[in-house]
Amino acid sequence: MSSKVQILFKNIHKEDSHTYKVARDGGGYKQAEKALTMSTEDVIDEVKRAGIRGRGGAGFPAGLKWSFIPKDNSRAKYLVCNADEGEPGTCKDRDIIRYAPHLLIEGMIIAAFAVGAERGYIYIRGEFVREAEILEQAIKEAKENGFLGEKINGSDVKFELAIHRGAGAYVCGEETGLLESLEGKKGQPRVKPPFPANIGLWGGPTVINNVETLAAVPSIIENGGEWYSKLGVEKSSGTKLFSISGHVNKPGNYEVELGIPMKTLIEEYAGGVKGGWENLKGVIPGGASSAILPKDVCETITMDYDAIAKAGSMLGSGAMIVLDNSVCIVKAIERLSRFYRHESCGQCTPCREGTGWLSQIMTRIEAGKGVEDDIDLLLSIGNNISGKTICALGDAAVGPVSGSIKAFRDEYIYHVEHGRCMVG
Repeated sequence: MSSKVQILFKNIHKEDSHTYKVARDGGGYKQAEKALTMSTEDVIDEVKRAGIRGRGGAGFPAGLKWSFIPKDNSRAKYLVCNADEGEPGTCKDRDIIRYAPHLLIEGMIIAAFAVGAERGYIYIRGEFVREAEILEQAIKEAKENGFLGEKINGSDVKFELAIHRGAGAYVCGEETGLLESLEGKKGQPRVKPPFPANIGLWGGPTVINNVETLAAVPSIIENGGEWYSKLGVEKSSGTKLFSISGHVNKPGNYEVELGIPMKTLIEEYAGGVKGGWENLKGVIPGGASSAILPKDVCETITMDYDAIAKAGSMLGSGAMIVLDNSVCIVKAIERLSRFYRHESCGQCTPCREGTGWLSQIMTRIEAGKGVEDDIDLLLSIGNNISGKTICALGDAAVGPVSGSIKAFRDEYIYHVEHGRCMVG
């Protein structure tokens, strides 16, 4: 398997890659032109054949999601791009927006055509001020050149695109919480069903996809779904952006084919673990909400949805946080627990109360005031949160705690028995 295929980042080395001229010279919007000559069914079928799974964290097949949109035009349909990127450790979508905004816009044009949406929104994290400005300019350029608005590229297709800036709430990364915020309401997830494909934004059928997912669509149209499906591995096709941070020599965003060994990704792309591979303690593989994997698992695991899930964690957004032996696991997870307590919207009792209890107990253990029963109490509370909330924030809060206890229970016990961390 080659890991050198560049789909999302193929033009970012070029000066002014964010401009329409550079994007167009590099082949930009040619696939939108091609898609508009196809039937909507054929476009959806190509994306289905590609097997691309949502890159925002859930990993749901994009083509299948598009196919759920009703075919009739009795109600207005919408396309929403999730650019909220609130998962701690994740910074991949920001780079797509910074360096290839026209690739995202082209992907949205194709997606909107496929599902029959005439209006789209990019919901972007409010802190991404410069990125929002770049997108505004890119949208203006696309419209000036006939790729947004009425009669796109001389066709009968209409698509208007606007930006909506969020206020930094983590829960608005959940698609229905995002829709509530987009409608001007408090960002609290909706009970499902009904699902957004039937009743979404302002009651209309709505597709919500992540930035990275939409940015991959032009390459699928260009080369075909079968070509894309052969990249990566079975059930995890295509390339993926991995945001690698923590104790590595070259932190950054790297585009590789799914299925690459984690060790190869860290050693050959991210410059290796600081102090060498033997100094590795563990890796959080898919953003802060995914369970930490200890070093022995990291030795052989591959970066694809099924392998990570089998190991008891999740690929999520692809944000890898690398931790070396200087890290106190209890202290790190205590910090994450405070984050999830803060970000709970408070709508569901298990999450509202449970995230608070997890944080309080983690703080107590970290402060040297814990007892051994606290460890199993954390697991018990987690069991009463997981799967019992409207959205996945509750599960996200439980993942780091339960995963760290499973992999590093000895550190928790040491904390309880000695009132301090076992490292440092």
